[in-house]
Amino acid sequence: MPSYLSLVKWTDQGIRNVKDSPQRLDAVKQAAQAAGGRVIFFYMLMGDYDLATLIEAPDDETAARTLLSIGAQGNVRTTTMKAFTEDEYRRIIAGLP
Repeated sequence: MPSYLSLVKWTDQGIRNVKDSPQRLDAVKQAAQAAGGRVIFFYMLMGDYDLATLIEAPDDETAARTLLSIGAQGNVRTTTMKAFTEDEYRRIIAGLP
């Protein structure tokens, strides 16, 4: 199943209501599961980003829809990249001419 790495920053609203963020994380996990995926990992960070997550979703459209619905709540902004496992990476490299 495709994986998506999101680097996350709290918005002003999100940091104002930071004590609610564990419940929001639970809602994200439920949304990912309802969409046929799962949250593989979650980290709070120190630095340019506040959080990092890796989620699996059935396809790009499902991942985009899930992330857009999370962002629409106004608590976070995400920078998301499609991620490839080591096995996928090795297949990609092996297929080079």
